[in-house]
Amino acid sequence: MTTTSPRPAVLDDGCTPAPHVLAMGTDAADRLAAVLKALADPLRLRVVSLITASPTGEACVCDIATLADVSQPTVSHHLKVLKDVGVLTSERRATWVYYRLAPQVRGAVATLLDSFAPAAVEPARDAGTGLRDTDAVLDRVAARLTAEFPDASAPTVQLLVRESYASLARTATVGAHLVVNAERFARQRLTDRARPAGDTRPHVLFVCVANAGRSQLAAALLRHHAGDRVVVRSAGSAPAAAVHTGVMPALAALGADDSAFPKPLTDDAVRAADVVVTMGCGDTCPVLPGTRYEDWAVGDPALASPEGVAAIRDELDRRVRALVADLLPAD
Repeated sequence: MTTTSPRPAVLDDGCTPAPHVLAMGTDAADRLAAVLKALADPLRLRVVSLITASPTGEACVCDIATLADVSQPTVSHHLKVLKDVGVLTSERRATWVYYRLAPQVRGAVATLLDSFAPAAVEPARDAGTGLRDTDAVLDRVAARLTAEFPDASAPTVQLLVRESYASLARTATVGAHLVVNAERFARQRLTDRARPAGDTRPHVLFVCVANAGRSQLAAALLRHHAGDRVVVRSAGSAPAAAVHTGVMPALAALGADDSAFPKPLTDDAVRAADVVVTMGCGDTCPVLPGTRYEDWAVGDPALASPEGVAAIRDELDRRVRALVADLLPAD
């Protein structure tokens, strides 16, 4: 007797439904839906893309916190959601927590970001630097800095250059000077790492939220008053895209150099500093033993009038002069 496979039922409108066996299982669908629901948030997608784009495959919570203007508890909530569904793993190292993609989802997330995202998002973004081969340009930057810092290995310099470029690119709105600034930033970081044992000059780091007003002004004032007798750095816990427009005339009057662009706070700068002066960055500033910390309650010039900026500059000048007198008492 000849047997035949059962034929799918045909609906009245002529549609033949697909067999249920072709559909995803209920349990698998539930698990996948939970992951997709966790990812279906703009900030969480940005967190995942940041980690995926990192040359080291990981991101510090201090970098993640700069992605949006939200509170630290909010950032922690989003990271917990991604961890709970198995997308992220975390590891604490000294003062910071680092996040990575879980190995089992790494390929799937890469596909989501590399294939689906470009198809879903209208390609309306600016071309950034306008460079066709950024990798080649960054390789040349790394080669120059490797020759300049022979004690640092070539892979270390290359990684640091790419990290510096990526961290600035996340907030930059104009890409014309991005590679140049990335080289300056990488050179500064290498200099901080290679601080000679015989360099007895005080190293001072000014930190605010955006590194676009208070910390830039304080750094420029300290350079103005102390010259090269003090090594000066500035950074932001959530750096802005550019220095505040209202602050630029004051910086120009002080002869601010090419380092006056917003930069993220790095462990290199903190470790090299003898004095860390914070201005409103709160708990996002790492605290290391043996380093002197001061917190200056100074107004934010971001939205201040020209008169307000001048008052803030004067207050910073008073504090900087006192700091110079304390650090260089023999002068």
